Amino acid sequence: MERKPTRSFEELVVWQKAHQFVLGVYRITKMFPDDEKFGLTAQFRRAAVSIAANIAEGYRKRTPNDKVRFMNIAEGSLEECRYYLILARDLGYADIAALWELSDQVRKLILAYGKAILKTDGQ
Repeated sequence: MERKPTRSFEELVVWQKAHQFVLGVYRITKMFPDDEKFGLTAQFRRAAVSIAANIAEGYRKRTPNDKVRFMNIAEGSLEECRYYLILARDLGYADIAALWELSDQVRKLILAYGKAILKTDGQ
């Protein structure tokens, strides 16, 4: 079965899952202590937004190498967020189980999307 090309980054499952992750980060960071507003909360949100934003930005890049570079940046931001999840759990700020699972899904999708970009280029 042949897949129709996407017209927008919003159609990418990887972006949709990343966006859901961002929304989840915003929800749990609302529960963080007020003294974390300019610390962990701001850092965590910035890194989470970076995941979806880099997927979106990479979508419009012209070369496969540029596209994959943005997927790699998104992957790095995701790993940063995974550390923040561990920190939030260890500080007793939040139950991270659902977001941890979602981060695993996003990670797998980023890797698969990157491989697909490179495979498409090679054909």
